[in-house]
Amino acid sequence: MDQPRFLSGQMLLAMPGIGDPRFERAVVAMCAHDEDGALGIGLGEVVPTLGLHGLLAQVEIDVGVAPDVPVHVGGPVEPRRGFVLHGQDWSGQDTLHAGQRWALTGTLDVLRAIAEGRGPTRFVVALGYAGWGEGQLDAEMTRHGWFATPATDALLFDRPAIARWEAMFAHAGVDTRMLASETGHA
Repeated sequence: MDQPRFLSGQMLLAMPGIGDPRFERAVVAMCAHDEDGALGIGLGEVVPTLGLHGLLAQVEIDVGVAPDVPVHVGGPVEPRRGFVLHGQDWSGQDTLHAGQRWALTGTLDVLRAIAEGRGPTRFVVALGYAGWGEGQLDAEMTRHGWFATPATDALLFDRPAIARWEAMFAHAGVDTRMLASETGHA
């Protein structure tokens, strides 16, 4: 059996016809992937009625200097739990560093730091996460469904959610118009 592919610090892009409507055109920043499972944060969709200011109000943190950026749908697991995917220029309680590319913090200290102007310079806020059990993502990677690729900080932090899927594929040299929703059968 092949060794698992450790994808921390890479992006997973859902292929057309992945078979799960929760992941159609998904863009997932992989934060942890090892023999025990995987965790990623979805960046391809935003919560339509919630921005960072509204989220800060819900957790009783003064907005301060925080920009009112969109809050992303991080994934179907624990959709009421918040995460901040950010550059490695900031670290706090329980910050997870993903493949020397970015960091993930799921505690309120990062939101307080952002509101006070002492947080990470680049960040994305999300509710929920995408999670896979032991060997689950490795098995999915052998079938039609996911495409793994590196990302630049500009694609990750500066691109609007609606444009990330296509932009990430283009960065990898893939024309999304040429993608098929099914694999061949021989």
